[in-house]
Amino acid sequence: MKQNKLSYKIQQYLLFAGPGTVLFFAVVMVPFVYGLYLTFTSWDGVSATKPFVGFDNFVQAFTDGDYWLALGRTAIYSVFAVVLINVVAFALAYLVTQGIKGQNFFRAGFFVPNLIGGIVLGYVWKFVFNRAFVAIFSATSLLATTEGAMFCLIMVSVWQYAGYMMLIYVAGFMSVSKDVREAAKIDGCTSSQAMRNVTIPLMRSSFVQCIFLSITRCFVVYDVNLSLTNGEPYNSSVMAAMHVYNQAFTYKNYGLGQAEAVILFLVCAIVGVTQVLIGKRGEVEA
Repeated sequence: MKQNKLSYKIQQYLLFAGPGTVLFFAVVMVPFVYGLYLTFTSWDGVSATKPFVGFDNFVQAFTDGDYWLALGRTAIYSVFAVVLINVVAFALAYLVTQGIKGQNFFRAGFFVPNLIGGIVLGYVWKFVFNRAFVAIFSATSLLATTEGAMFCLIMVSVWQYAGYMMLIYVAGFMSVSKDVREAAKIDGCTSSQAMRNVTIPLMRSSFVQCIFLSITRCFVVYDVNLSLTNGEPYNSSVMAAMHVYNQAFTYKNYGLGQAEAVILFLVCAIVGVTQVLIGKRGEVEA
């Protein structure tokens, strides 16, 4: 009987989850392992030979000043973008859960920017900043200055991701029982006090998820960076992912680019997992 049950479970798994498992290994795990192997070679991405160089690529990565500048730039961008994305998303979620007329339409409308590809999004906003913004305010394009380019990247990222995070916060608002909110009001809490002391603590899991998703997306931003600023002016807006891409495919240092990509992955993973662990500690249930 046990063998029959085991074989039945295996058959069910292969039937429903098997194709997904095969695709996951083919598209994610195999390229990841192959990429780790390439970090120990000096492959240029074209030649048939892949000379083994050991840890030389990692040594070069740690001494590549431009890479660490790009990584530091990415960290600054991520801090501002993550905070603003979640503030805007939370505000939008609160707005569309108050029973206003047409709130489902607004939910769909706020989510639409997330459906637009980053390349298209970047070119659309590039036109806005270079043409429409200048025409209206008669000012120099924001993309022409270092601070302006970073501001534009942050602004576009907030516009793109806030709607997606809004849906998670909407689910968080809806998970908080009305009885709990009403009990808080009966106990004398004002609306702001009930929000701060009751609703937000019960939505902690939503904050953890949204912040984690925001961090991971911002740390590996490339498409918007490419189409909106292309690293200009004077490479002052080159993010870590763009630097890694240029190193591997533009300068033909594929092994070094892979090594820097691994470092970026580790930094992103450490920051994201640390945030999740800290956030999970304070979760409460209604």
